[in-house]
Amino acid sequence: MEPSSTHLATAASPTAAGLDAMTERLLGLFQDGGPILAILAVVSVVALTLTLLKLLQFAHLRVGARGFVPEALALWGSGRTGETDALLAATPNPIAPILAAAMRGLADTDGEPSPAVREEVLREAAAQQKRLASHARGLDLIATLAPLLGLLGTVLGMIDAFRELEAAGGRADPSLLAGGIWEALLTTAAGLAIAIPAAAAVHWIESVVEGIRHDAEDAVTRIFTGNLPAAPTTAPPRGHADAR
Repeated sequence: MEPSSTHLATAASPTAAGLDAMTERLLGLFQDGGPILAILAVVSVVALTLTLLKLLQFAHLRVGARGFVPEALALWGSGRTGETDALLAATPNPIAPILAAAMRGLADTDGEPSPAVREEVLREAAAQQKRLASHARGLDLIATLAPLLGLLGTVLGMIDAFRELEAAGGRADPSLLAGGIWEALLTTAAGLAIAIPAAAAVHWIESVVEGIRHDAEDAVTRIFTGNLPAAPTTAPPRGHADAR
């Protein structure tokens, strides 16, 4: 038993030593980067949190599942309003309440899309768009400010490096300047590493919002103009489906 325990301890020690070395190196980088790098670390956590929130929100709303739209239009066009209402109420996609507002407005005005109905549909669409675009401005701000913060840290680091070089006078060592420069560039690299994913996340959010907006506009236009798909046929009994 004792040799086995010794072997396990020996095998675990390199892993622990590696983690300690990595932790020490990270702490050293934060120390070299100064307060700007610490601020960028906080900004990166905020950016990651906002991105994860959008991922969870879009997954909950099932923004990519839009097959219910033609089905709802066909049901409503065939007069099966009860089934249409049930389908839209059970759908978390943000297009559903926009369609419900348009259908409800037409039902209240005998099929004529009055200005009041159009305004109500626009109001609902704006509310859904605002909901979908939440946190996008925060990520956009991070994508803009992170490189600037990194550049500020680099400029401050370069100033310190040249001050140390000046203080050394005739005994100046080129390695001193080189060390100061790479330490100063840490913040620029960190700022870019944060800004690039944040900008990509903003583009992704905007593309999702634009897709939802386009599909909602198309569906509402079809409701107002009466250009609706054919109603789905009633599904055959399970026994007949299984037999086929």
